[in-house]
Amino acid sequence: MRKVLAINYSQTGQLSRILQSISQPITQSEQIEFEVVNVEPAKPFPFPWPFLQFFRIFPETVAMEPVELKPITPKYQQYDLVILSYQVWFLSPSLPIATFLQSSQAKSLLADTPVITVIGCRGMWLMAQEKVKAQLSKLQAKLLDNVVLSDDCGAFFSFLATPLWMLTGNKKPLSWVPAAGVSDQDIADAERFGVAIKSRLENDPTPLSQSMFKGLSAVTINEKLIASERMANHSFGIWSKILRKIGPQQSTRRALGLTVYVVFLLTLILTVVPISALIKKLISPLTRTKITEQKKYYAEPSGE
Repeated sequence: MRKVLAINYSQTGQLSRILQSISQPITQSEQIEFEVVNVEPAKPFPFPWPFLQFFRIFPETVAMEPVELKPITPKYQQYDLVILSYQVWFLSPSLPIATFLQSSQAKSLLADTPVITVIGCRGMWLMAQEKVKAQLSKLQAKLLDNVVLSDDCGAFFSFLATPLWMLTGNKKPLSWVPAAGVSDQDIADAERFGVAIKSRLENDPTPLSQSMFKGLSAVTINEKLIASERMANHSFGIWSKILRKIGPQQSTRRALGLTVYVVFLLTLILTVVPISALIKKLISPLTRTKITEQKKYYAEPSGE
């Protein structure tokens, strides 16, 4: 009997639906025992988010400062495969998942264990995955595949649609803004990854060591966002340090600092981002080789 563990934190429920779609074929196998454990913070994060609270956790999220989690009790100490599903918060893994990855329990569960990461997000996930990859490397886990399902409304509208969803709990609070979130069809189609896992575990008794999702369009790299995301991640790191020094998370000083930050962020989105996009388009003939190499790197290990 092969054993598969899924570790999941889903604030809105969308990621749980994605995981359910992927796992459905696996659960139908008589040769595979499938288990899900949900990571839960001792103090739950709100959904929908109050506006200020949404930004108050920004510095700690970027710094990946651990929060207190409720204990999880997987049935076994070792698994043939672990599926790690996570959301992206401020270009970083969500705090509950970031905390788990820094725990002693993660060290015992994931060491020398094949891992598949599953991401449900707005569209900018490259830097978050880099941070997760670094943590998995520290844990001596073996990253085999990465699956990314992103919002269906496009990069431009998602700048507005996703925050509105987070702040209102409504995927489509305004008639002229496309609905936020991963489409139902994309979620249903994610079943193909479970089919690949089921086939590999049932037909080959050897330990998992290579990607199972090559050719399945597990990820899509938006080359227009690579430079913007790297620049934003650098900026987030600087502001995270500044805001943590200004004051504790719930302090008035933190709130004032966040007000300045939000104004800065909106200005950045409205000015620097479109200007940089235009510049990248103009110089694209000169950077085509570099962009191709970056896309290949970020698409690994599953490939586009």
